[in-house]
Amino acid sequence: MRRKDGKPLAKALHAKPRFEVGYRSSRRAFECSYGESGRPYRVTSFFSGCGGLDLGFRGGFSVLGKKYEPLPFDVVGAYDSLQDAVDCYKLNLDERIHRADLTEIDVGALPTTDVLIGGFPCQDFSSSGPKTGFDGKRGRLYLVLLNYMRIHRPRIVIGENVIHLARMQQGEVLRTIVKDFESAGYHFDVWNLYAPDYGVPQSRKRLIFVGVRNDIEGFPTKPRPTNLGSPVTISQALGDLEGITDETVTNQSQYFVASKATSGGGQGDTVNEADKVALCIRANSRGRIQFHYKLPRRLTVRECARVQTFPDEFVFPYTTQRNLTLIGNAVPPILAHAVARSVSNFMAAIDGHAARSGAITLKREYAATEDGGMTQGMFEF
Repeated sequence: MRRKDGKPLAKALHAKPRFEVGYRSSRRAFECSYGESGRPYRVTSFFSGCGGLDLGFRGGFSVLGKKYEPLPFDVVGAYDSLQDAVDCYKLNLDERIHRADLTEIDVGALPTTDVLIGGFPCQDFSSSGPKTGFDGKRGRLYLVLLNYMRIHRPRIVIGENVIHLARMQQGEVLRTIVKDFESAGYHFDVWNLYAPDYGVPQSRKRLIFVGVRNDIEGFPTKPRPTNLGSPVTISQALGDLEGITDETVTNQSQYFVASKATSGGGQGDTVNEADKVALCIRANSRGRIQFHYKLPRRLTVRECARVQTFPDEFVFPYTTQRNLTLIGNAVPPILAHAVARSVSNFMAAIDGHAARSGAITLKREYAATEDGGMTQGMFEF
């Protein structure tokens, strides 16, 4: 891509910025929120990456001018096989993450928790990947979640993956995964969520697998969109960064210069449009090459992180490509927070009812709302 005025593109910076503190050290300790039982719900996190899903469940962060309240979840154990992800997670979130090959780990030795979460690897299900499904190297890693469910019996299970998984083999891949999950004694629904509907300034669709143990009546409500018809555009999300070229905003100096995409399933290079949401952020920067909607360069590491809704204090301590891999593989914290709040409200409802009465059946209206309250949606307990 060349500038129309014939001037050269800005030079890319590939070096690693230096950080003295990460997100957790740059602010006060995480605020603590408690469930109906008087304690946070304990969470185990698989395939944690740099922590997008986990941050959403913890809450207590601000991004794009909006605060996301603390939620009653405590991630007591997080696990990922990539050292970059583990170190980034420790820098920004918590020391309680472990580098582990989840296909070899002794699941029975892990802590028993209330909730299990995990964005199991999507590469073999992605429309921009090899589309090998169950035959791929990582196509059956969802079974790690299943093993934990059978041994530890968490009350709630949340999984995440790409939308293309539901299209593979006329839906048979999705049906197989759900059937396997339910064989452990759970009921599962699959939510198809469009991230811009929840304030994420990015065209990103994801499947959320929601499981409730069979002895628990009722089910979380699919989170109600907060930005339906009024998405946050890329220029709204990144406008204040246009004049910043140094590290006064972390990772803003890191980006690639590129003239044409040479791989990525024919996605090619694309210029974002200022009045629309950004293109989907991907882990492989050699695939879709996203150019800034106004400036003659690609998006910086910080801009990609902002589009993924990570707080600016959440730092990425590696070279450009390594950082982009972490960001692209993550679940947007805002989207994760919407899911987590629905789960939190549901667990508060069932715990509150259990505390008030034993086996009385009642119906109540219940749903996650923007302020964390309860409104419509009928459930039986």
